[in-house]
Amino acid sequence: MTRNRSRNTMRIIRHRRIRKYISGTSDVPRVSVFKSLANIHAQAIDDIRGVTLCSASSLELRGELPYRGNMEAAKRVGKILGERLRELGIRRIKFDRGGSKYHGRVKAFADAMRECGIEF
Repeated sequence: MTRNRSRNTMRIIRHRRIRKYISGTSDVPRVSVFKSLANIHAQAIDDIRGVTLCSASSLELRGELPYRGNMEAAKRVGKILGERLRELGIRRIKFDRGGSKYHGRVKAFADAMRECGIEF
C-alpha cells in the first residue's frame, strides 16, 4: 500500500537529505531558510562550532509591511541578511533551502542576497 505523507513530512525528509551534504564553517556559513505562511526566517550558521553568526526575519518588518509572508518581505529579509553578512566580512555562503522548492519566496530571498554581493 502507498503511504500518504503530509507535505511537511516530505519537506522534512528532503531537508534531512540535503543536510547530509551541506555543512557550514565560520568562513563559509550555511544560510538556512524557513518559510511559514505568515513569515520567512533565515540564519547564517557555523555548524562546526554550532553557533548562529547572524539572523534575519520578516518579524523585524512589523511596522513596515502589512503582510510579511510575501515576495516583498522575502526580498527585504534577504537584503537585511546580506548586509549583516557583509558587515561580518563574509562573502561566500552555502544555501540551505530547508527542503522547500527553489522558487517563489525562497528564490526572491536568494536573489536579494546575491544583489548584496553574497556568492553561493
